[in-house]
Parts: sequence; structure tokens; C-alpha cells
Amino acid sequence: MKIEELNLKPQLVEAIKDLGFTEFTNIQEKCIPEILQGKDIFGHSSTGSGKTAAFGLPILEMITPGKGLQALILTPTRELCVQVTDAIETFGKQLRARVVSVYGGVAIGPQISGMKSADIVVGTPGRILDHIDRKTINFDKIKFFVLDEADKMFEMGFVEAVEDILQYIPKERQTLLFSATLSPNVQHLVKRHLKNPVTIKSQIHVDKSLLKQVYYVVQASDKFSLLLHLIKKNIAEGLVIIFLATRREVDSVARNLKTNGVNAMAIHGGLTQSRRLHALDSLKNEDINVLVATDVAARGLDIKNVTYIYNYDVPKTSDEYVHRIGRTARAGSSGCAVTLLSDRDYDNFNRVLSDRKLTIVKELLPEFEKVKFNRQFDRANGGGRFGGGSGGRRFGGSSGGRRFGGNRDGDRRSSSSGRGFNRDGENRSSEGGRRFGGNRDGDRRSESQGDRFAKRAKYNS
Repeated sequence: MKIEELNLKPQLVEAIKDLGFTEFTNIQEKCIPEILQGKDIFGHSSTGSGKTAAFGLPILEMITPGKGLQALILTPTRELCVQVTDAIETFGKQLRARVVSVYGGVAIGPQISGMKSADIVVGTPGRILDHIDRKTINFDKIKFFVLDEADKMFEMGFVEAVEDILQYIPKERQTLLFSATLSPNVQHLVKRHLKNPVTIKSQIHVDKSLLKQVYYVVQASDKFSLLLHLIKKNIAEGLVIIFLATRREVDSVARNLKTNGVNAMAIHGGLTQSRRLHALDSLKNEDINVLVATDVAARGLDIKNVTYIYNYDVPKTSDEYVHRIGRTARAGSSGCAVTLLSDRDYDNFNRVLSDRKLTIVKELLPEFEKVKFNRQFDRANGGGRFGGGSGGRRFGGSSGGRRFGGNRDGDRRSSSSGRGFNRDGENRSSEGGRRFGGNRDGDRRSESQGDRFAKRAKYNS
């Protein structure tokens, strides 16, 4: 659909065209007309689908700047909060709509001042509740309530905070909820708070002609050495994002990359807001080549010229895998998603491959040098000291491949399960330890050794 076909305000159309867009994406084409008609929306959409414009443009079309706070948008992380704010500000620059970010980790005073003249507030749940407690935010004129990344709100333990906030929002409002997954929790939230919603599904299509997906089977002790070899081999081709499961491992891998001559920075929930924004800006400005990240910290990030995604740890679901690889091969550019597979990753990799639309090709190990991996962590970031490895020998191999698969921040601790979350909702209980099984004989393995060998043979064949 062409931009002009929806009869949006001329200022909005001009702002969109100034960004170089002439047509709406699938999610925008489906959502915008329904929102303009006043309907509640349940949008099932992935990272990179253009959903910020899908709700931001119609909100800008229907609010009246200068008439008080009319829209509240909740996001799970600070980074996504800032990104959504920047996008809506850009769309509405000629309308002079006032958009304010509200999140933790920074001084609250400027936020209080900014909200006095705000038309739209984008915030994380914990900081919004802080303002409610302080009586520094007024919801009387709210027309729109947007819950972005609803599935992550549940994952990060913020659902109680969201429910608390909703008690203060006028009942006569338009509610727009977006989620990458259709979990029972999300569906319950939809039934509870949306009125006759229109359900719109728009998932990222993995263009196999642009996105190459490969995996390597490697010993866990050699995983970093392989990563270093691949990054150095392809460093001139663009920017790199490496995904790991925990912030401790993010710190460790980033530090070891820098020790070995790679210009890398870490981003995760244990860092201060200023350090996180510095890392993002450094990658966007190409002052660094490599960003090492947790899934939570990188959720929703839109960074141009990312050509390689490395799954150092395999994500637990195909949805998370698609979220990760969706950060490359955008806007007609090519990209490559590389998964490093060791023994502990087989179960997760099987779950990823349950999506039969994904085609991931096995590559045989190239020749690479084993380097020392030093597990020393900055104590300020919650780390301890662990021993390193030794280096020197080479591993032979060749490239090739048989096909595998079918024909792709909040601030508040409110988890009812009592688990601890850091300032960005990353589950601290998942870090720094091995999982133990529930069998009474003390065996900590979750599968028989025979099963493990069978899986190893499956991916090595």
C-alpha cells in the first residue's frame, strides 16, 4: 500500500517520505486503518516488522498536540523505550507532538518536568509506577494505551506492574497490544483488557535468498576460538551482533574479543544506562564492529548494516531465533546467521528446528587456531574469577554443507514466582550455574548419556 492511500495528515506523509519510505509494511498496512477506526488491536508481529510506525502513526494522526497526555506506551526495556520515542518523535516532528521517555537508571526530575507538557509518554513499567506513586503523571486524558512486546513483559516478570498501571488508565480508551508470541499468558491479557480486538498477524519472512543460515558443531572448549576466527575472517563485511544467554558470559566474551584485537563492546542489564547507550551509539556510528548482547538488552534494536549474527548460545525457541536473525538481511541487504553448536545446545537447537520453515545448513569446521579464553569478570558487574585455557594447536577441516531443517527494561521486581530480576528484567537465577535435574538419585543430567551421544551423532553426520 502506498503511503498516500491512507489520507494521513500531510505533515505525517511528508515526514515518512523524508525517511525514504514510499510504501507501508504488511503490519502497518493491516493495523493503521483499524486503529484509525477506533478498534482495539492484538498484533502478533516480530522485531523488524515496522510495528512502531503501525501504532505510532495513527496515534499521531488522532491526538491533538498541546492538549495534555493522550497516549501511554509501555515497553519492557529502556533501550526499546528510547528507540520507540525516537521513532515517534521523527514521525511527528512537523506536528510538534511532544514525546517523552520515562525509564529508570537516570534522574527523575527532568522526566517530571517533561511530562508536564507531554502528549505521548513512552515508559518502562517500574518507572511509570514510580510516577504514579509520586502523583507526577496524569492519565485523565489518555485515549491510547499501547503494550509493546507483551510476551517479554511476562518473561521479565512485569505483568503485575502492567496490571497495576491499567487500574489508573481510563476505561474508555483504545488498547493496542503487540507480542511476538501467542502464549497463553498473552492471550489471557488480551481477553482481560481488550474490547473486541482485531487480531493481526504479521511475522518476519526469512528471505533465504538474502539471509544465509549456517551452524558449526564444535567442542564447547573451542567455541570462542572458532568465533574469533570467523569474526576476524569476515570483519570487513559489516557489523556483528553476538548473542549469549547471560550477562556474565557477555562480559567474558566481549573482554576476550578485545584482548584478541576485536573492537567489541558488551550490552546487558547489569550495565549503567549511560554505558549501554554508549555501546549502542558506538555500534550505530561504527566506532566498534562487534556488539555482544543478551536477548533482553538487544530486544527491538534496529541497527543498520548488521551483516553477521552469531548465536554463541542457542536460543530456547524458534521465535527467539527468528528475533535474533531478524536483525540482519534487512531492507534488501544480505546477511548471515551463524550458530555455534556444542553438546549442551542440542535440546535448544532441536526446538529451533521445530519451525520447518527454517533451513539451516551445516558447515564443516574450518582450520582455526585455539586461543586462550580467560574467564575473568569485572566484580562490579557481578563476576568472579575463573581459570582460563591454553592454546596453540590447529584444527583441520573444510567448508561444505548438507541441509538441515525444512522447506526462521523495565525497573520493577514484580515476579509472582519470587525470582530475582535485575533492572532490565534479566533473570538472575539463570546466570552462573548449571541446571540440575529433578531425579532423586542426585544425577544432574537431564538425559541419558546414550541420548546425548545420539544427538551429537545427528549433528555431526
